[in-house]
Amino acid sequence: MVSHEPVYTIAVASRLTGMHPQTLRKYERAGLLTPKRPSGNQRLYSASDIDRLKRIQYLVEERGVNVAGLELALAMTDRLDELDANSSASDIQAAIHDAADMSRQPEDGTTESAA
Repeated sequence: MVSHEPVYTIAVASRLTGMHPQTLRKYERAGLLTPKRPSGNQRLYSASDIDRLKRIQYLVEERGVNVAGLELALAMTDRLDELDANSSASDIQAAIHDAADMSRQPEDGTTESAA
């Protein structure tokens, strides 16, 4: 089970992922993850944040995905991750359709209309 409790500083998160701390800050600014800031301005990352960073790293380094693509891919997986073992077939189908719709939306977030 992945822990959501923030325990790792940015230096530790950097070592665990092999990413430079500035890269972690860039992904935070892009809204791809949100480390907790329990005291002052210090960022603390959870085990689930580390897993997300490793997923981001894979998508960037192995698949060549850019930040815009990361936003879409992570939004889709987040939507699908919301499902649990008690989800009905219609819930699963709705999540799949939501994820597919995300991939068809223009970058500005507006919906396309037939003219």
